[in-house]
Parts: sequence; structure tokens; C-alpha cells
Amino acid sequence: MNTDSLQNASLIRRIAAIIYDLLLLTGVLFAASAIAVAVNKGVAVTHPLYYVALILVTFGFYGWFWTHGGQTLGLRTWRLKVVRDNGEKLTWRDAAVRFAASSVSFLPAAAGLLWQLFDRDKLAVHDRLSSTRVVIIPKKIAKQR
Repeated sequence: MNTDSLQNASLIRRIAAIIYDLLLLTGVLFAASAIAVAVNKGVAVTHPLYYVALILVTFGFYGWFWTHGGQTLGLRTWRLKVVRDNGEKLTWRDAAVRFAASSVSFLPAAAGLLWQLFDRDKLAVHDRLSSTRVVIIPKKIAKQR
């Protein structure tokens, strides 16, 4: 992918994709929780490993999409894609770094995401930390899919 033709995504589009993905992720986490509760006769939610499992499921959700086409369903809806700074697709290592950086970036009231408003390249903190970016897919390319 030619990095010169990539345009960084606007904050509004990114937030819309995040909301869409959070709705989908809620369903995935609900299913994972239902399985954990059923297997552990209702006591799963009090065990620390339950929360570790939810984090792993969340990473699996995002990691799978990021490494297999660079688009979650929310990103695809808004014609966005996660790529490395050089325009290449993410590896699982890249996805892990982005996931960890995103977790830190969103903690203080999404300040890391809002940083995009002040960044010279319109990148969020987790984009910078992970050497990735969210780009807009031109309409003509999106229609070919």
C-alpha cells in the first residue's frame, strides 16, 4: 500500500468506529462470560482469571481483525483501516503492542485518543507508541471489496 495516498482518519470517524466495535465486543464478552459462568457454576466472576480471560478475549477480537485485513467491523463500516506506519498489514506482535498502547492511551478519559487533535500527523498516542495508524480507505477502493 502506498503510504503517500493514505490519509489519517478523523477523530469523529474513529470514535464512530470505536462505538460500533464496542457494541460488537460487548456481545462477544457476554458470550465468553456466559461460558465461564456455566463452566464454573456461577462463581467465575469472582475469580481473577476470569478478568484475565476477558482481556485475552478482547485482545483476540481486535488482534484477529487487525492482523486479517486491518479492519474490525466498525472500521470497515467507516472505511477505515489499521496499518503499520509503512502501510503494511499488522503482525500479531504489532497488534499486541497496539492493544497494550491503546489500553494505556484510553485510561485517562481517552486523552491518548484526543491527542490526535494536537498531533502534527493527526495520530493518537497509541498510534505513535505502536508505529501504526488508522487510515481512510478511498471510496473507489472500498467499493471494489
